[in-house]
Amino acid sequence: MALRSNPKPSLVPPRPTRISAAATPPQTLTSPFIMTALIMVGLYVGRDVLIPIAIAILLSFVLGPLVNLLRRWHFGRFLSVATSVLLALGTAAALATLIGVQIADIAKDVPRYRSTIERKIEGLNDTPAGRIAGYVASIGRTMHESHEEKAPEAAPKPEPQAGPAPPEKAILVEVKERAPGPVTLAGTLLSPILHPLATIGIVFVVLLFLLMQREDLRDRMIRLAGSSDLHRTTVAMDDAAKRLSRYFLVQLGLNASFGIVVGVGLYCLGVPNPVLWGIFSALMRFVPYIGAFASALFPLALAAAVDPGWSMVIGTLILFLILEPLVGHFIEPMLYGQSTGMSPFAVLVSALFWTWLWGPVGLLLSTPLTVCLVVLGRHVDKLEFLDVLFGDRPALTPVENFYQRILADDPEEAQEHADLILKTCSLTAYYDEVVVKGLELAARDAARGVLTTEQKSDIRASVGGLIDELADRDDLRSDTEAKADPDAPRPEPLPEAWRTTGTVLCVAGRSFVDESACAILAQLLAKRGIGARVVPFADVARARIGDFDPGPAKLVCIVSMAINGEPKHLRRLAERLRRKLPGTCFVLGLWQADDASLDEATRHRAVDADIHVSSLRAAVEAVVATAQGKRAPDTMPAKPGGEFARVQPMPA
Repeated sequence: MALRSNPKPSLVPPRPTRISAAATPPQTLTSPFIMTALIMVGLYVGRDVLIPIAIAILLSFVLGPLVNLLRRWHFGRFLSVATSVLLALGTAAALATLIGVQIADIAKDVPRYRSTIERKIEGLNDTPAGRIAGYVASIGRTMHESHEEKAPEAAPKPEPQAGPAPPEKAILVEVKERAPGPVTLAGTLLSPILHPLATIGIVFVVLLFLLMQREDLRDRMIRLAGSSDLHRTTVAMDDAAKRLSRYFLVQLGLNASFGIVVGVGLYCLGVPNPVLWGIFSALMRFVPYIGAFASALFPLALAAAVDPGWSMVIGTLILFLILEPLVGHFIEPMLYGQSTGMSPFAVLVSALFWTWLWGPVGLLLSTPLTVCLVVLGRHVDKLEFLDVLFGDRPALTPVENFYQRILADDPEEAQEHADLILKTCSLTAYYDEVVVKGLELAARDAARGVLTTEQKSDIRASVGGLIDELADRDDLRSDTEAKADPDAPRPEPLPEAWRTTGTVLCVAGRSFVDESACAILAQLLAKRGIGARVVPFADVARARIGDFDPGPAKLVCIVSMAINGEPKHLRRLAERLRRKLPGTCFVLGLWQADDASLDEATRHRAVDADIHVSSLRAAVEAVVATAQGKRAPDTMPAKPGGEFARVQPMPA
């Protein structure tokens, strides 16, 4: 069946705008591996410098919208940047001070918490679980004591000495250290905080320059990415910046809200220092996988140390068990949408990779850094592998997935794939946009000579099994198609004469996939109430056309996936059928996608037919119009599944 890409939206999602790179000389196989190894070594060796720069870049995406807002209020560039940076620095200082005060408050009450825990442990010893644990411990002690009693018997007896050993005199040695000087004492006290302070200072200095020189840095990135097509490059850069800013802002707001709710909930339950645990929970949500567990662990331990009973522990546990799944599985997907673009596999691998390179800070930055790489991979051709590896979009399009499944002789998974797609589209659209385009890929591989005879048989069998499985499914319009074309007329009843089997002959071309396309067309016609019959190419060959019985045929539809070249065999086939069935209406579905040198008129003159169609939907509509006695118009508007390529006047 003639199927070609149409300008309307299809089941295959469009690819984002990419930045094409200039042609580069061929590289050896080891060059990418050497480059990857050098990059990883550089990331590890330069982590003390790269970590502050990475944090500053991420903060620039968060503060960028605020800087733009202040500039729209006529604050000026320097004042807008300075205000934003000072606001971020003040927020960080306030949080650090608040955390320090809360930790000091907890340290003051540690002795009281210790006594509560000891009483709870003693109380647990009286429970059945405690008695079982004590019984197991006593067995272990008994076995250990019995082993110690047997050990001296097996040990050799020491030989008697000639005389008593002289007693050793103890020597008292006292080591005195020189009192540290003021400089040494100050260095000892400040060394734990000097490195974090230096890192924070570098972060905010780099952040200040990033926000001040943002346009200049953007222009330099455009020059590096490709200045030959400024429109595509600018669109790609703007899209990446908007995606990242939206993602980071949403993540920051959501985690802050999560911390506030946790703090309020712990305050209502009576857990000490709820402000600290609210801030801690908000920060831990930036850590993938283990963050949610760690955010609940310390409040649970503190609740167990404070409350003599277990009601506070149970309440805290219920709070996290309800709040975390609600935020993680419902609110996050609704807010993030497609802004992250990361697969669960990418989240796990990025967490392991960045933790291995940069330690705990790398774990905190793993998801944002990988989001940056994924967005970059969506717009730069050379980095497309990042989007393929870590992106959340399917690696294969629906057409490629279908062809790969039938090529691997896996009809069960092809059926599951069809069931999933048919939830959002009609059967005709699925056949048009997925199955027949997948058959086109098979025809191209066959034309290149890469398919074996066994593979061709497996493909035909798999497609035939899929068609049989979909025979009972109604060909109803999906909600999307109904909204796109709400004024579509309802199908009119067909004359009874067209319901007889064999009224429409679906004649296959000589390609090994043409008969499968004919079977699909016959099934769709049968769902419209038209009796169709599939005719293999061998039955109407030159040697057998004389014995061919057309039966009550009123219309002939020739289906072919001729990939390239002039379809001479189709012209001869049409001539033979014309002589066999004079006066019958002929519909031709032909695809010559690779032969761009032939225009539509030339291709249609190559084969004598009354109607030329380019999709299954167009073929079905042409047959239905003929059955209802209507004259098809010269052109047909584009539809989701295809359009009339060219409609010639039908005989009266």
